[in-house]
Formats: sequence, structure tokens, C-alpha cells
Amino acid sequence: MKLLWSKRSPFARKVMIVVAEKGLANNVQTINTIVMMAAPANKDVLKYNPLCKIPVLILADGNSLFDSRVICEYLDEIGKGPNLIPSQFDQRIKCMCLQSLSDGLLDILLLWRTEVGRGELCNDQISNSFDTKVKATMAQLEKEVVDFKTQPLNLGHISVVCVLAQLNFRYPNCNWQKACPTLNAWYTGVSRLPSVLATAVEDDAGNMMGTIDMPLRFM
Repeated sequence: MKLLWSKRSPFARKVMIVVAEKGLANNVQTINTIVMMAAPANKDVLKYNPLCKIPVLILADGNSLFDSRVICEYLDEIGKGPNLIPSQFDQRIKCMCLQSLSDGLLDILLLWRTEVGRGELCNDQISNSFDTKVKATMAQLEKEVVDFKTQPLNLGHISVVCVLAQLNFRYPNCNWQKACPTLNAWYTGVSRLPSVLATAVEDDAGNMMGTIDMPLRFM
């Protein structure tokens, strides 16, 4: 299998953590692939995903899977070890809702950075709306994190790891840690997992959008 990915993509990182946790590292060849919303569509990605988004998993038969949620579910099924998506119905729903919450927050963070990157053309109303949604979502995660320690690692937890890392990577001055101390304590612990350490975020696009001072501040 081949994975079109980028070290700076939180969605691709989620897939790579699953690859590591499921013992599939030797079965997946990673191909560094850059896509940007404000750049021409990458033709190498379009061949396998008409949405031109990564990650994309290219299977041995040439078919492709895209959207990190689909890829992670596929890998969870074919890999070894405990399931990262619980089989029990109520736990499965909680896990998938947590993944959706985290992925939705990632979408907002990425769109917000693009909006602020427009400079003087940035719409303050849109930016303020993003700010409200980010803070509300982080407050929700701070409430829910008390349950994380009682559960085996699952795809929802992995999704939370990826969004918090994105905050640290792109919003280093937002100070979310003081606003969400319980979440930060959990994140500090889970960040020591080998699968998380091995997939650290890097800007492999050479900071093509330049330095953007994001207005998000928690305290």
C-alpha cells in the first residue's frame, strides 16, 4: 500500500499513528505530497482523489481510499492488536463522535488560518465566528477528557492528539494549556507513546504561506 501524505497534515498524522499502533509500518510506503487550498490542484493527488486532499491510501489493486476516517477504519480492520474503533455500540458511537469533533475543529483551524492569511481582506465577522467555535470546542474537550483515562486508546483519542498538536504547531501563542489544564495533562502523557513520538509534525512545505500571526488567545 502507498500513502500520499505530508508531515504537516494533522489528518495524515492520524493515519500514521494508526499505522504504527496496528503494526502496519512495513506494509505502507509513504509518499510526501504537498497540497494547499490556495494553490493549483496537485495532479498526482487528483488521479486518486478528485477532491485533491490528503491523505490518500492507494491499495495494491490500484484502488484508492480517501478521507482519514475511511482510511483509519480500513487499517483498523486489517491490522493487528486491539481495535482502535470499539466494537461495543455505545463506545463506538462515543469514539466516532469524538473523532468528528476533533476533525471539525481541525477544519476550522485550517480555514481560519487561510482567512487570516488574506491580510487586509480578512473578514472580521468570519474570524470572530471561528474564534467562538474553537473555544467552545476546546471547552467541550476539557469536559470530556476525564473519561479518556478510563478507556483504551481509540481513534477518537488519536484525533484529539492530532488537533492539539496542530494548535501547538500553528497557534503556538494561543495558550490553550492554561485554559484546559486537564486536557493538557492527558495530552502530555499520551504524547509519550511511541506512535505519537514517531509522527511529530513538521512543516515540509517550507512555510509556503509565510508567517501568519493568528489572533486566537485563550487567556
